[in-house]
Amino acid sequence: MFYSCKSLKNINLSKFNTSLVKNMKKIFSGCFSLISLDLSNINTSLVESMNKLFQGCKTLKSLNLSSFNVSLVNNFVGMLQNCKSLK
Repeated sequence: MFYSCKSLKNINLSKFNTSLVKNMKKIFSGCFSLISLDLSNINTSLVESMNKLFQGCKTLKSLNLSSFNVSLVNNFVGMLQNCKSLK
């Protein structure tokens, strides 16, 4: 969806309906300039793959995934790979 959006710095996904999403593979992968991301309203109850979801988001400083339901996820490979600024 936002794969390789190299100039994207901020995004608000609070209005996104993700209730039927099963695959979140590489959605933000390659978003090198991404600084902030609000995922507080994202529904992940049907998601099975988060493979490389944030791969390469090297300027992302914080990420709150506390609302994520990962009970069906079977693939987290490289989810946070090269996210060097995360605290």
